[in-house]
Amino acid sequence: MSNPFLEAALETAREAGKILREEFSRPPEIKYKGDVDLVTQADKRSEQAIVDRLSKYFPSHAIAAEEGLGKDHDAEYRWHVDPLDGTTNFAHGYPCFSVSIALAHRDQVIVGVVYNPIYEELFAAARGEGATFNGDKISVSKVSTLSTSLLCTGFPVHKRKASPNIHYYYDFTLRSHGVRRDGSAALDLACVAAGRFDGFWEFGLNRWDTAGGVLLVEEAGGRVSDFHGAPYQLGGRVVLATNGVIHEEMRLVALDLSRRDPASPPQNPTF
Repeated sequence: MSNPFLEAALETAREAGKILREEFSRPPEIKYKGDVDLVTQADKRSEQAIVDRLSKYFPSHAIAAEEGLGKDHDAEYRWHVDPLDGTTNFAHGYPCFSVSIALAHRDQVIVGVVYNPIYEELFAAARGEGATFNGDKISVSKVSTLSTSLLCTGFPVHKRKASPNIHYYYDFTLRSHGVRRDGSAALDLACVAAGRFDGFWEFGLNRWDTAGGVLLVEEAGGRVSDFHGAPYQLGGRVVLATNGVIHEEMRLVALDLSRRDPASPPQNPTF
């Protein structure tokens, strides 16, 4: 059975991805939102195309988009849009960025799409229907221990000194096969869903950063929560997404770290 919401999201993500590929081939026009947050012409062109198409298909729906071009209002359905997740990578010519589009019905995400346009990797999910990668079903990894896991995380571009994540990065690096930080939370979550990574954590992400990726992980058989084990809520301060098998082990490490003085490095991690 076709899903018109998912079909629209897929079509829209492909259109936005085409714009990003065009813009990636030319020198970026960079501006700043504050001291260090970048925004490029690509962000704006991509977001405008997404907003225009979704507004045409679903005029009554609200659209919450990162660059503020959406029509956000009280509505039963709300799209969460990141037109270019990984702007810093994009601006530096590093081909790791994505389009993220998700639809929530009364705050429950029901459709999620993450698209890497450079490598033409299209991740998609609809609630209750599973997750796919370029049309084929995907599932999370079966790695069973933190020590044999490959993890991923991200760091904020602003208020870096106030972020505690360097301590988590240190500890999880010692406890695992390694930790990657590629600069696109949406792609990180999609890669957990596809079994490339076994776990992901990050702080202070916005709804448009996580909405699509979280549904991908859940529909691929993974688990998403906060450090206390409560189901992750969009816009929550922390997100922990795993293959489910290592979730409790990883969560307990993160919870222990969160209870320490964030100004102090972790001491004597147990292996």
